[in-house]
Amino acid sequence: MKAKTKKSAAKRFKITKHKILVQKASKNHLLVNKSKRAKRVKTKEAPDSHKTHIKRLLPNG
Repeated sequence: MKAKTKKSAAKRFKITKHKILVQKASKNHLLVNKSKRAKRVKTKEAPDSHKTHIKRLLPNG
């Protein structure tokens, strides 16, 4: 049977070739009031301890 993607995980994580990115809170509206640095810092790479679990939730990338 084909492995299904967990849709809740698909909305929270983005998989690139070498990284799993996580977008933190406060980055979807009222961005005009925030500095460039504050907006940039809100997207980070997932910690190594969580990567295997995230990959299991997103089998199709």
